[in-house]
Amino acid sequence: MRSSNPGPPHPPPPPVAASGGAAAARRKGAAASREWLVVSATGRSYVEEVGKHSIMDSAGLPARDLRVLDPLFSYPSSILGRERAIVINLEHIKAIITATEVLIPNSKDPIVAPFVRDLQSRITDSHGSNPHMGELPAGHGTDFCRQKSTLPGEVPKSSSLPSLIVHKSGSTKILPFEFRALEVCLESACRRLESETTTLEQEAYPALDELTSKISTLNLEHVRQIKSRLVTLSGRVQKVRDELEHLLDDDSDMAEMYLTRKISSQGLGESMSRVDSDIYTLHEDRERNETESNNGSIGGIKPNIEELEMLLEAYFVQIEGTLNKLSHLREYVDDTEDYINIMLDDKQNQLLQMGVMLTTATVVATAGIVVVSLFGMNIHIELMKDPETEQQKRASNINFWETTLWSAFGCLVLYILAVILGKRSRLLQ
Repeated sequence: MRSSNPGPPHPPPPPVAASGGAAAARRKGAAASREWLVVSATGRSYVEEVGKHSIMDSAGLPARDLRVLDPLFSYPSSILGRERAIVINLEHIKAIITATEVLIPNSKDPIVAPFVRDLQSRITDSHGSNPHMGELPAGHGTDFCRQKSTLPGEVPKSSSLPSLIVHKSGSTKILPFEFRALEVCLESACRRLESETTTLEQEAYPALDELTSKISTLNLEHVRQIKSRLVTLSGRVQKVRDELEHLLDDDSDMAEMYLTRKISSQGLGESMSRVDSDIYTLHEDRERNETESNNGSIGGIKPNIEELEMLLEAYFVQIEGTLNKLSHLREYVDDTEDYINIMLDDKQNQLLQMGVMLTTATVVATAGIVVVSLFGMNIHIELMKDPETEQQKRASNINFWETTLWSAFGCLVLYILAVILGKRSRLLQ
């Protein structure tokens, strides 16, 4: 008979899967986090470890923009204007610019260190001249960054004047924070490309001149390496130039980069009115009101982007000058190559002429060999008989030397005639 006692209930298994999933999630979140150098509009700099999802939510960026900023990958230069941020990928400069902060992912790279110092100095100078510069109400910009460690090399505040821009009407105005940061990025990228171009010029011109004076394998290899660097550098400069040209041709993209104006146009209260009164002049207030009215009217009207347009045009001219230097160097390389090819062709022609003359001499000498062969044949003639008397010996010697000299003279005459005929037909010079 089976017992009706079911026995004590089994204890539930421990939540191994749940704990393991939480640990995996924590590991994944830690792996996705990265150290970012944050430079605020007040001039403060600190390092913060932030996950990419936090940046995407706070700055309103898609995942592909963060992949562009990954230091482990190499992407072509680009400047992307988003709703709440500007994504900068110019040469060694990778940054996210918001209305209040600049985030730099590869700040520990020695190549980026001068850019970081310049950015800190420029922002500190601007903020020291106007304490309200760049301040926006809480909740705008990126709010995920908290100060952890102040950089030891932080630049103290200065009383230098901030970045100004002169309008076509003659009035001056302080650039918004995002444009001051953008200017530092463009300046650093252009300065690096200009420095590499100058270094290449100082190395290329002497090497090319040396190659024209002495053609050797070592000099040719050196010039080949210089040409390879020239092609690579020209492509990088051309990409930056194309990106600036694309922005200058698209007014909507430039209008998208006015982050401070976007925030101010939302009517955020008294705090924004205080910032507006400190930053913008009455002329700018009028321009902003006209822009807001234009945004609500016909879309074909050009937005007010004069200050950004002037900023981009300045660096477009600078990068255009760098590209012109590389173009002149490329033309010099091409001219040197043409000169070397002409020299090689001339040497080849000289070798061919020498070969023709040697072949002609060989053919003429064959006539003398024919004479020797005829006299060397075993035939019985009067000339071949052995002399018996002294008079016959002397006559035999005279005949030998006469035959030899006349044969050599005939070969020489034939050679001279062949050379004259070759020069008349312009086969020889």
